[in-house]
Amino acid sequence: MSETLIDRPRFRLKQRVRFMGGEGIVRNYEPDSGTWTYLIEMPLGTEPEFGRVGAETRVLLSEVDLCGAY
Repeated sequence: MSETLIDRPRFRLKQRVRFMGGEGIVRNYEPDSGTWTYLIEMPLGTEPEFGRVGAETRVLLSEVDLCGAY
């Protein structure tokens, strides 16, 4: 059996990041197939007439899809 080592995550918890389609804050991350997958929480917009459904502002993205916000 051999171990596969991956680099440390590029982004840290509570860091603001950008991606195609928006920006958000890193809420969690975990290793996935030799890279990192991040749970990104996007800021809430105005509340729609029908109310909020739940965690509709959270997305899972791979590390290659993210860049640090300036």
